[in-house]
Amino acid sequence: MPKVTLLTYTPEPERIIAAAAKLCYSASGVDALLDKLTPEKAAEFVEMLASMGHESPIEHASFTFGIEGVSRSLLAQITRHRIASFSVQSQRYVREKAFSYVTPPEIAADERAELLYRKAMENAIAAYDALADLLKEKHAARLMAEGVEEKAARRQAEKMAIEDARFVLPNAADTNLIVTMNARELRHFFRQRCCSRAQWEIRAVAREMLRQVLEVAPTLFAGAGPACVSGPCPEGKMTCGRMAEVRAEYEALREAAGHGRA
Repeated sequence: MPKVTLLTYTPEPERIIAAAAKLCYSASGVDALLDKLTPEKAAEFVEMLASMGHESPIEHASFTFGIEGVSRSLLAQITRHRIASFSVQSQRYVREKAFSYVTPPEIAADERAELLYRKAMENAIAAYDALADLLKEKHAARLMAEGVEEKAARRQAEKMAIEDARFVLPNAADTNLIVTMNARELRHFFRQRCCSRAQWEIRAVAREMLRQVLEVAPTLFAGAGPACVSGPCPEGKMTCGRMAEVRAEYEALREAAGHGRA
């Protein structure tokens, strides 16, 4: 399973958001506004913003997550959320020695499928190692012939070799990343990726991200989750048909996060 860690976030996010929104309509300075905002008043104001659909002030709060043990397939999906910052473990500079990989649950649940999948991963590992070693020796020999000292030549050759060897790595190869999103983009991310129609891996990551932000900003993310949590299902004919069940699931998630703060 992926490991998701909320690394850092804007201190007192709901208070900052409330102050930003109030500033637009107040002659008071920032310090004066903040002094008047108790946690309770900030929460009330954030609730009012949500009811009005006024989302721009929530961009002032941001959240940074460490996400580990996810597939390159997930990476391709999460980086489509462009209002975010990503730092990803590089296959170009990090040698994948007997790389770890993600196994889809449906494959893991079928003995024959799991065996076939494991063999495919083992073949990929063998091909990657063989290519990396072959190319490293080729590049090292050329560099030394050009006068580069052996130790430096082999160090350069390693980087050059894995840059090309990585092309045989599958989508299943795992990676680690750090991602930062502001609260508005996070809410959009949850609407898209907590949905039952989202791919299982990114759905699991999104749900865990939501669980963790609920613990530090419960009012801000009170209505967050798949679109059907706060309104009708937007999927039309493609709906999962489980709206009541999904709403109950995310209500339980919010309640659990609330108990975790008590």
